[in-house]
Amino acid sequence: MTRTLQQKIHVGCRQLGMDADARRALQLAVTGKHSMKDMDHAELLMLIKRLNSDGFKPSSKGPKKHKTASRPDLRLVHVLWAKLGEAGALRDPSRAGLNKFIRARFGNTWSSVPADVDMLRQWPQIDAVIQALRSWGARADIDFDWAEHRK
Repeated sequence: MTRTLQQKIHVGCRQLGMDADARRALQLAVTGKHSMKDMDHAELLMLIKRLNSDGFKPSSKGPKKHKTASRPDLRLVHVLWAKLGEAGALRDPSRAGLNKFIRARFGNTWSSVPADVDMLRQWPQIDAVIQALRSWGARADIDFDWAEHRK
């Protein structure tokens, strides 16, 4: 817990534009100690409170953002899924929903289904997902022709 608070203090000081010397001066002014190693939990919290009053805005711990898929064919899968979601054709338009769809649709026909869509590496499997999503879009009367240009 102490290490987490120390990291938060470093982030706060960077956000406020403080260099190491300015951070140490602040630490000394708030706690009477130069080094965070010498501070107890309560003193670290006092320092964070001071950073907050100076304008530090800690980021909220929301859901992790996934990196963009490295392969264009996998990015197309994500684009098609998002388009189906925007059209209201999906119960769960999230990434988890896409993974559930792949497991449900291809779990019995493929020898193994990866835990995440971005783990797919074989072109026939990726193409099968693309074709399934395009068919779904056709049934939902969604035009995906623009998506082919994003490949």
